[in-house]
Amino acid sequence: MSEESLPDGVRSGPPDALPEYAERVLEVTELIPPGRVMTYGDVAEWLEEGGPRQVGRVMSLYGVGVPWWRVVRADGALLPGHELEALGRYREEGTPLREAGRAAEGHLPRIDMRRARWDGGEHAQGHT
Repeated sequence: MSEESLPDGVRSGPPDALPEYAERVLEVTELIPPGRVMTYGDVAEWLEEGGPRQVGRVMSLYGVGVPWWRVVRADGALLPGHELEALGRYREEGTPLREAGRAAEGHLPRIDMRRARWDGGEHAQGHT
């Protein structure tokens, strides 16, 4: 992760260390309950730092060890290249989905953001 892709004033540590901002993004990701989602922008807002692109960058580089499928695009579209794996996880967790219409590309459902979006409420006692 380059210094330019981190929020202003945030610097990464030694080359083998996970940048502090990345650690924070991953910690928030782990707080999201099964069946719920946050957008990239929601995570940045929760952290009061960075933006959707920085969160997306962290998830693409370091998100493999956390429930990455719970951090999504604001439009509810499934992550390109990972649609089938994510869809399986959403169905397993009971994440609300909107079935795709016949005209939808690939006929893949989208996340029902109105019902699935998590605001960081009741399960986030550890948030400071």
